[in-house]
Amino acid sequence: MLQLNGQQLTLKQIADVAHGREQVVLADEARARVEQSRQVVQDIVTQGRTVYGVNTGFGKLSDVSIDRSDLIQLQLNLVRSHSCGLGEPLSEAEARAMLLLRANVLASGFSGARPQVIETLLAMLEKGVTPVIPEKGSVGASGDLAPLAHLALAAIGEGEVSYQGERLPAATALQRAEIPPLRLEAKEGLALLNGTQAMGAVGALALHRAQQLVRLADVAGAMTLEALKGTPVAFDERIHAARPHAGQMAVAAHLRDLLRESEIRESHLNNDPRVQDAYSLRCMPQVHGAVRTALDHARQVVEIESGSATDNPLVFSETGEVLSGGNFHGAPLALVFDYAAMALTDLMSITERRIDRLVNPDSNEGLPPFLTAHPGISSGFMMLQVSAVALLSEAKVLAHPASIDNVPTDGGKEDHVSMGMTAATKLRSIVELAEMATAIELLVAAQGLEYHAPLAPGRGVKQAYEIVRRFVAPLTTDRVMSGEIEKIVRAIETGEFENL
Repeated sequence: MLQLNGQQLTLKQIADVAHGREQVVLADEARARVEQSRQVVQDIVTQGRTVYGVNTGFGKLSDVSIDRSDLIQLQLNLVRSHSCGLGEPLSEAEARAMLLLRANVLASGFSGARPQVIETLLAMLEKGVTPVIPEKGSVGASGDLAPLAHLALAAIGEGEVSYQGERLPAATALQRAEIPPLRLEAKEGLALLNGTQAMGAVGALALHRAQQLVRLADVAGAMTLEALKGTPVAFDERIHAARPHAGQMAVAAHLRDLLRESEIRESHLNNDPRVQDAYSLRCMPQVHGAVRTALDHARQVVEIESGSATDNPLVFSETGEVLSGGNFHGAPLALVFDYAAMALTDLMSITERRIDRLVNPDSNEGLPPFLTAHPGISSGFMMLQVSAVALLSEAKVLAHPASIDNVPTDGGKEDHVSMGMTAATKLRSIVELAEMATAIELLVAAQGLEYHAPLAPGRGVKQAYEIVRRFVAPLTTDRVMSGEIEKIVRAIETGEFENL
């Protein structure tokens, strides 16, 4: 049971809650902070002081004062008017991660919302009432307004949700789940809408998958090295101690472990005419390691953001002040999502080069052309390299950074925006492409190992080979392989390879 108090959350915690593996409750100490923050807002309403977001319009309309009798309608209008997202809905896991992250922001006690707001979001998580949130429509400042508006819309019993396998009106699902619809009070609509939780949710889940994938890239690369009778000398610990990047050293150590006790290596240890392998084999620690470092930096930023107050204005209950700022701006996330997208695209690039070396008769070190015993009449794995190239090309287009774009919005009041949601959804797409490319390398490399039997590869490589063979048999004659690639992709997604 995760006790929510506005703390930083790990990618694993976010993923566990998003996929229903962990329940969440509001911590007692957080409840006390939230109540103190709410009292400040109540005092502002009672005293009639003018404070942005409490009794004013929003954005360009912030100079318009709102009568006390209209404060509830102001919050309802905000949620309804901003619910203009378009496109396919976020996955249920992504929408659940949004519920978690938004509840955690409110739990930090800077938003001025009542504890009931948080409890409604957590009840929706617990009962599986998941808002239907279109993924398009956010520019990432003032946060993810449109996506979060759809989340808030569901919480008040409007819009649509997914519940028990059905897409239903939110009011119907809340009633079935016995969750009272939230009745917004002063500032609470704004407290739900301002922030980076849509890009944070999509990006966090994508990064969680990416960090698992980059480790699997070592496994696939080690399998390819064995199939090509490459040398592990380039992974010697002394080489990497001389250039001590943490990611590089970690990858080299992982590769040494995967290749331990290799009979294939022993078979050509003393009669190998090659001095060095190609870069795609020899430089795996340097390239995979740099990708690990980029992803780790992105992880750190996302985890800091998960425990940050990102709405506006912020309520400081110690002094009773309400201060306007810009913590909703998505630049920190947008930049690292773009960085991660470029890093994963480079990972795909080196993966594709290894796939080519396995199938290309000009470079596959004595293996049969395209890994078929009947070249000419059979094409073998020829087209899998073509598919990998197509995936890589798409990733290269998507890797163009979203964060360098800017179009002013809201009548020029919001004159610099982050495009962080675009960066997050692009990253998610690249992760999906990279999983497919890695699945292809695992399949092709496993076929390459068939030609060295009965010699066994390294201990870790053998384990990976056996996992592949649980899902896909060796290729003895040409057959349709789309479904087989998809089986390995699903195995990657479900964690079949994660302990290697």
